[in-house]
Amino acid sequence: MSARLRPNTRLRAALAVCAAAGLAGSVLLTPTASAAGEAVTAQYRTSASGATADQVEPWLQLSNTGTTTVPLSELTLRYYFKSDGPAVNYRFACSWAVKGCGNITGTFGTLANPTATADRYLEIGFTAGAGSLAPGQSTGDMQLRFYRADWQTITQSDDYSFSGGQTSYVTWDKVTVQRSGAVVFGTAPAGNTPSPSPTPSPSPSTSTPPNPNAPVLFDDFNYATSSDSSIQQHGWTVKSGQGGPGVPGATWSPQDITFASGIMNMRLTTDGTAAGTKETELQTTARKFRNGTYAARVKFDDTPTGGPDGDHVNQTFFAFTPLNAPMDPDYGEQDFEYLPNGGWGEQSNIMYETTWETYNPDPWNAVNAHGQQRQSYDGWHDLVFTIDNTNVTYWIDGQIVATHGEPYLPETPQFIDFNHWLIDLNGQTSSTPRSYDQQVDYVYFVKDQVLSPAQIAANIAALRSAGTTFKDTV
Repeated sequence: MSARLRPNTRLRAALAVCAAAGLAGSVLLTPTASAAGEAVTAQYRTSASGATADQVEPWLQLSNTGTTTVPLSELTLRYYFKSDGPAVNYRFACSWAVKGCGNITGTFGTLANPTATADRYLEIGFTAGAGSLAPGQSTGDMQLRFYRADWQTITQSDDYSFSGGQTSYVTWDKVTVQRSGAVVFGTAPAGNTPSPSPTPSPSPSTSTPPNPNAPVLFDDFNYATSSDSSIQQHGWTVKSGQGGPGVPGATWSPQDITFASGIMNMRLTTDGTAAGTKETELQTTARKFRNGTYAARVKFDDTPTGGPDGDHVNQTFFAFTPLNAPMDPDYGEQDFEYLPNGGWGEQSNIMYETTWETYNPDPWNAVNAHGQQRQSYDGWHDLVFTIDNTNVTYWIDGQIVATHGEPYLPETPQFIDFNHWLIDLNGQTSSTPRSYDQQVDYVYFVKDQVLSPAQIAANIAALRSAGTTFKDTV
């Protein structure tokens, strides 16, 4: 990630302040008669309670009040609102969710029978990765938001599903819940009850076999030192000097990128001060990567070599286009970021997969989606993200962990980057020097091809079997 703080953390902090300033509680609403006894109910609160807002912020959760387990992928919710004009477009974002934002989808629809308080709806859905709801369980928070594509102020006081007074969760029948398309909870605006959609006929597979002649970048990192002339010849830049991301005053140290037996080691060293912090980064010189398959085998490091543990370390593999101006529409980024000791408000191990559309650094305003896994990833892992015209999909060790669609797809060519840096000096203040290592076995990119982890592994094995340590035809 580039030089800024994790947006969902800032947003959560801001929302917490808003919530604290609002009403302490509300009366629990009774579900409509048609919904009484149904197995799933919806709860609602808002974190933007004004008549107008920069973003509509419906926080939602689902509860299973029945006796059987319900797959979340069979459920959808609809939040109904009055658009600010027939030509106004809206965009959806998930700021944070217990089930993971990567497992939540948001799409907009138009009502067949507009009313005084609704002519559009936001429909929330779930991927299979969201899992199921057992009897008595809740999804927990889904901190959702949507905004005008032109970033103008939204009027929400006339929206069917909105209530500015609901700053604590209540059962809310002005949000509907559908299971396989049939309403199981809530009441839609008059004349607009969702109906089950016909099951589509299976379509033939449209997958295309991998093109063996597709442009490829492969680097096995067989270099002597970070000053090896082959590194530059192969299209890499080793960062030096100062500058973001990370702690102001820290230094990017080329000497702390080393190579041995085809493994690149990126070392981060700190003594708890900015002047005593040395970080590492390796980036492609050319911006020429967009749709396709990105893969790397990376070893993360939970504990330092000597000295106390606890620093807010960030270990990464990502692709990006630079931000040239606030809310630059050409900016984009797809990140794997591992925080072995937490940071950005997290207290322990967490992996983020974040897909960026754009952002404004001051005042902070972020347009992104992310997945997350709160667990240790110490050791070697296969990281993959694929980009096509529909989705950015993230894989760890052969398993999909996040999928993000529009509006987060990149529009322009990108760099590929690895960096290892310190978020802040708050995790550990000891003056004893300590170092963390992030290692990289290889990096691999195939242009305009979405490959499976098995296909990637086979291609890497073939390249190594042929004695290829570097290839770039992109």
